[in-house]
Amino acid sequence: MEQFEVEIKSTAFVTPDVKRFELTRPKGFRFKPGQAAMVAIDKDGWRDKWRPLTFTSLTTARSLELVVKIYDAHGGVTQQMGLLHKGDKLLLKDVFGTIAYKGPGVFFAAGSGITPFLSIFRDLGKQQKISGNMLIYTNKTPSDVIMDEELIKLLGKNYLKLFTRQHVIGFRDRHIDREMLITLVQDFDQYFYLCGPEKFVRDLEAMLIGLGAKVDSLIFES
Repeated sequence: MEQFEVEIKSTAFVTPDVKRFELTRPKGFRFKPGQAAMVAIDKDGWRDKWRPLTFTSLTTARSLELVVKIYDAHGGVTQQMGLLHKGDKLLLKDVFGTIAYKGPGVFFAAGSGITPFLSIFRDLGKQQKISGNMLIYTNKTPSDVIMDEELIKLLGKNYLKLFTRQHVIGFRDRHIDREMLITLVQDFDQYFYLCGPEKFVRDLEAMLIGLGAKVDSLIFES
């Protein structure tokens, strides 16, 4: 597949360890809401180190947007991306992804697993078709929540935050389990969108199927 060079137009940390990148958009570059691409840093020693990163911008936007979890301790690509600034360049190739919107349902995200859903929600919001969808978003603490204010505006009361490591008044402080799913979901004859660490996705998949969800109604990266 064709390789594209893009320039960083701006950067900003949206949480202490998650960084937003606004990028130039190559002519003719296309992606669908929920899709990702392989990304490398256009610098000596890094051009062959490709990592999958998800686009969070609208598909019609003039600029591309990436929201990236920075792992400083790993000493790898994301650690280097944490050091990049306006004017630096990235390489893109191989747009891919099996997370795509098929109809109203419940979205489950953990941490940076929210990224493919951001583009989907923005697209639905633009089309005024976001009604009927619910987001259950789990993080360790409130400071880890990505794009919280925008999600509130998009989803309103259909946006539920869970925290696993900090007691927060007014919010649930627990992991998603079978009992919670029965209470929150009730109707298992709908679409379920899952994104997060592999164990998070697999555990949810098993619980949802056990509660009556159809296998082909579960949408996640495969």
